[in-house]
Amino acid sequence: MPYDLRERLVIGLASSALFDLDESDRVFREQGEASYREYQREYENSPLTPGVAFPFIKRLLSLNELDPLNPPIEVMLLSRNDPETGLRVMKSIEHHQLEITRAIFLQGRYPHRFIPALNISLFLSAHKQDVDQAILAGNPAGQVLSSSAFDLTEEDELRIAFDFDGVLASDESETIYQQQGIEAFRAHERENAHIPAEPGLLADFLRKLARIQELEKQREKDTNGRYHPRVRVSIVTARNAPAHERVIHTMRSWGVTVNEAYFLGGIAKEHVLGIIKPHIFFDDQESHLTATSDILPSVHVPFGKLNTL
Repeated sequence: MPYDLRERLVIGLASSALFDLDESDRVFREQGEASYREYQREYENSPLTPGVAFPFIKRLLSLNELDPLNPPIEVMLLSRNDPETGLRVMKSIEHHQLEITRAIFLQGRYPHRFIPALNISLFLSAHKQDVDQAILAGNPAGQVLSSSAFDLTEEDELRIAFDFDGVLASDESETIYQQQGIEAFRAHERENAHIPAEPGLLADFLRKLARIQELEKQREKDTNGRYHPRVRVSIVTARNAPAHERVIHTMRSWGVTVNEAYFLGGIAKEHVLGIIKPHIFFDDQESHLTATSDILPSVHVPFGKLNTL
């Protein structure tokens, strides 16, 4: 019987998001493919060190204990390596005891073509071209930004933070703000407060996270409170009143209740994010991520008109 991915939360992952590949990439850029191949073979049994998305992926995969017979989460490697040069990545995955068993190696070709076929709700890569191609095709993707500020502790809780416009929702309202100004934006959002925003690229990812939170609530109930839910989801947005109401009605229409929401009205997001310390944060505006990537794992979702100017 075929393995069914439809009800699972499926993450597609480039090795550049999971591991630190700076040295490997340097060899490829400076010495070419032949030297890169020799280098990877020489260090085949030397595990790669964790990269920016590693803590997020490790904590996410640990949630499969909620249903070991029908795991709710699947993480797949989508690599532009060929199978031989990718062997070091697979050995590193095994070394770090990550339950990632499925992989696609494409020898330099873009991986975005496989995102719909594999029911992937989020594709992460450190390579801008891979992400741009995925976004251009309408797929949910984000570029993991370089950072040394990520949490490798054994803490169980998994904190995920999202911007709203251009990430969870479309950029329709953001476009009004950019083209017509703040007053037109506020008037539009007040008039449409009870009309859900159109879903953005990461809306399905959020919905499937919400399903996992429901599994956690059921486990908590079944164990009489001995199990403590781990996933905590936040929205951190530049919206404030009255534009906050549409966010709440949108979440309600999707059947999603987030744990926290921060309606900051232009306050720099890093001030709040530095306190809540998410293991990953998604935003569509590079200007917001310049500061956040210095203090926590940050992902650029290059969607919408702001990213095509």
